[in-house]
Amino acid sequence: MAISLRQTEIVEIARAEGRVVVEDLAQRFDVTLQTIRRDLTELAEAGFLDRIHGGAVARTGVVNIGYEQRRRMAQEAKEAIARACAAEIPDNSSLILNLGTTTEAVARALLHHKNITVITNNMNVANTLQANPGCEIIVTGGTLRRSDGGLVGDLAIQFFDQFKVDFAVIGTSALDLDGDMLDFDLAEVRVSRAILARARRSFLVTDRSKLGRSAPARIASLSAIDTVFTDQAFPPTLARACQEWNTRVVLG
Repeated sequence: MAISLRQTEIVEIARAEGRVVVEDLAQRFDVTLQTIRRDLTELAEAGFLDRIHGGAVARTGVVNIGYEQRRRMAQEAKEAIARACAAEIPDNSSLILNLGTTTEAVARALLHHKNITVITNNMNVANTLQANPGCEIIVTGGTLRRSDGGLVGDLAIQFFDQFKVDFAVIGTSALDLDGDMLDFDLAEVRVSRAILARARRSFLVTDRSKLGRSAPARIASLSAIDTVFTDQAFPPTLARACQEWNTRVVLG
């Protein structure tokens, strides 16, 4: 089941606050109580929440949502973000795509690019780009993480050290309001840092559900990113910080 952007935000509110109340959500999203109850029922059936009287509680704690669940969240937003990102990647260029459902959407948006080289530690990205005859695909070594098709570890990091590409395109599990990109997995964080170090320009692709979310491991600040592709304008304080850092924010 694919879930809507509103449902995605409901999950994030539940994760941040521990629980959600039907009446509060109906007022927040300006929809009927019946609509929210239906949202919560669908989210419970999909494994995101547990229903309680008058609302729902988050099913996960300080661990990341499962890959298949993340894949279904904010699909339309991710596709729009991916198209905006791909539009700034020209033919005849090289890039690295890392782990994440939004970077996988970028791979789909690159299917008609010509003469590009994509280096990735994401088996899903590699499988997607097989359909583009104009794309040379280079896959890293590393330890395969079966949960999401990612390759991580020292071998992956050492592999990226051999390259200098035009673009790095990364995702993030969370984006703190001070501009720090965060993740749940230290092994993935190390790989993301290695990727950023091997690119002339760095792109972050992230939807609004990641903003203000919490995760324990820091990747880097948005000051290290050239362009952020997202689906909603940042809060004023973070927007001003991005201007000071010369970090562009592009809405997809």
